[in-house]
Amino acid sequence: MPDQYLSVKETSEMLGCSDQYVRKLLKYGEISGEMIGKQWIVASESVCSYSLKENSLSKVIPDHARRASTKPNLKALSFFSGCMGLDLGLEKEGIQVLLACEVDPAARKTIEANKPDIALIGDIRNYSAVEIREKAGLSPEEEIDVIVGGPPCQAFSSAGKRQGFNDERGNVFLTFIDLITQLRPKFAVIENVRGLLSAPLQHRPHETRGGCHPLLSQAEQRGGALLFIIRKLREAGYSISFNLYNSANFGSPQQRERVVITCNRDGEKLPYLTPTHSEQGLYGLPHWRTLRDALKGLSSTEHHFVKFPEKRLQYYRLLKPGQHWRDLPVELHQAALGASYHAGGGKTGFYRRLSWDRPAPTLVTHPAMPATDLAHPEEDRPLSIEEYKRIQEFPDDWAIAGSLLDQYRQVGNAVPCSLGRAIARMLLAHLNGEAPMIYPDFSYSRYNKTDDVSWLTEVGNLDDVLGHQLSLELA
Repeated sequence: MPDQYLSVKETSEMLGCSDQYVRKLLKYGEISGEMIGKQWIVASESVCSYSLKENSLSKVIPDHARRASTKPNLKALSFFSGCMGLDLGLEKEGIQVLLACEVDPAARKTIEANKPDIALIGDIRNYSAVEIREKAGLSPEEEIDVIVGGPPCQAFSSAGKRQGFNDERGNVFLTFIDLITQLRPKFAVIENVRGLLSAPLQHRPHETRGGCHPLLSQAEQRGGALLFIIRKLREAGYSISFNLYNSANFGSPQQRERVVITCNRDGEKLPYLTPTHSEQGLYGLPHWRTLRDALKGLSSTEHHFVKFPEKRLQYYRLLKPGQHWRDLPVELHQAALGASYHAGGGKTGFYRRLSWDRPAPTLVTHPAMPATDLAHPEEDRPLSIEEYKRIQEFPDDWAIAGSLLDQYRQVGNAVPCSLGRAIARMLLAHLNGEAPMIYPDFSYSRYNKTDDVSWLTEVGNLDDVLGHQLSLELA
């Protein structure tokens, strides 16, 4: 074996990981190698590069106070900041972030690389409201204009176990709500997944429902988690407005639906966000931006991406832009999908080539998973991290730290910058006393009755549903 190549065993010893993990790194293109017979050989140079990257990431970024001396007119604090997509949107409209809060090591390194002068803190549960003010360089008397945050959504996602506030991630959501009520910003913005609209306050496993099992309690009814949040914020004097928004309606080249809750300390209900684009050009608005728009001018070289296995590539080579597995010859369907062929659902994420002339679908944290493929319209590969950044509207020079999988995860979880800008524009218009632009019957998302008025009417009266007898019992 040439000196420049290593065996899987030698690579695992160098990196301090298992042989299986090395094969995973090879499969997804994190390190380079090739298959000789039934054995992998690994390029030693790529192992060194990966090791240096991991060692760099392992350096702890300590929490620190804000380093800049001057203060902007409009001040924001950001929690669960990730790689700062929402924050960039705010800043493009003139609302400056003074402090970011994030625990993920790769995301912290991203924040430090791009915004070294803002305060950076870790676990939200380790800081009091007073300490957060100090880190942000704010006196006890200084106003906070906006607090924004997207608490971890897995506790409420319909794809997960939906443990809600009994999940550790749900607990930090409650800590975030408590900090809003203690820090008393003029406005608070909470972003989350659609599943928050239906998540119960307390989850009962599906196998213990119906039949001879007791009826669901009030705490186990759909929507209880959001009702609990609404009640806490209203008791603190905040008005509540929310809706489910498709980011494509605000200029993002991506169809990504998120619940955005906006809260106003003065008690006046805030308006919904004003669309800037429409799928059909309704109300004279521009049509949705497309993948072609997003990737225009992006260099065709220096793309970094994970790889599809050769077994899947043989089917991708038969597909054109905008096609997926159903567009393969019928006789290949079962072989292409394997066991998933007999599963229910439309399975449109399998072997999915994106369309040039539509917005991208929701970016996921890994573009090469079989059920959620995000393949380039023409090239035989997944979307690159450079293309991910364009779709989420990050500047090309915005550094994303960590391994390639870390980068995909950060950008895939981000809020599109256009949605952040739409939030900022709404808040600024309210501060300036400007009447909002209203488009009657505009479809903000694919779903009906996701605005606060319709939702509360359907779920039930707030006091009747919660009542004073409902209390949160956390394990």
